[in-house]
Amino acid sequence: MRKYACYGQNIKNCCVHFVNTRKSFPALYYKLRTRYVPSLFFVHFWGFEIANQSENLFMNTFSLYFNLGIDHILDIDGIDHIIFIFALCAIYQLKDWRKVLILVTAFTLGHSITLALSIFDVIRVKTSLVEFLIPVTIFITSVSNLFKSDFGRPASYMQLNYAFAGGFGLIHGMGFANALRGLLGLRKDIGEELFAFNLGIEVGQIAIVAIFLFISFIFIGLFGVSRKQWNTIISAAIAGISVMLMIENKFW
Repeated sequence: MRKYACYGQNIKNCCVHFVNTRKSFPALYYKLRTRYVPSLFFVHFWGFEIANQSENLFMNTFSLYFNLGIDHILDIDGIDHIIFIFALCAIYQLKDWRKVLILVTAFTLGHSITLALSIFDVIRVKTSLVEFLIPVTIFITSVSNLFKSDFGRPASYMQLNYAFAGGFGLIHGMGFANALRGLLGLRKDIGEELFAFNLGIEVGQIAIVAIFLFISFIFIGLFGVSRKQWNTIISAAIAGISVMLMIENKFW
């Protein structure tokens, strides 16, 4: 019984805040119930949903939050994060993968800082403002790309994207925190969950970058589209989408 009680407590730590998550993030709540923890049996107990789980069906906390991180960055409903990564990568080719890896790392460092600070309530910004600022970062990055036409110039010419990745990553981190805070509630012992969620986001970002660079290789390397044309088309399209997102998420 003691062993099962231990399992039950771990599962309870993952699930005790699901009621709040259901109210704030119904799509995420449904996904947790149907995709990540399909073997959990939920019961109502004093207003909370607590899970009973047998030893063979146990899913650990790290795996849960790692999968949540991957899904959050890849979720088509969260397209703003995806197109921001596209905007960052638009000026690069497959052969520039090392530079792109640095770019993604800068973005990860940026969003990891504000994700942690937001979760621990060191900083708190209105969700509506964050949701508006995210497409603003996308717009600035994509429009900046349109002025990068000479790809033969030194690498320092395109290092502005590194600053965008790290600096704007701070804003995106607050957006990630809004999605994660509902699950964690008021708990403070969340080091494992925070690390797993961040790692999941990083893996998802790498997958997005790999797909984008492969597509760019097909168009530039095989179909003969020039880098300038590719950059212009992608960046202009992303700029247009970001404007629509700004209008949709205006906070005033």
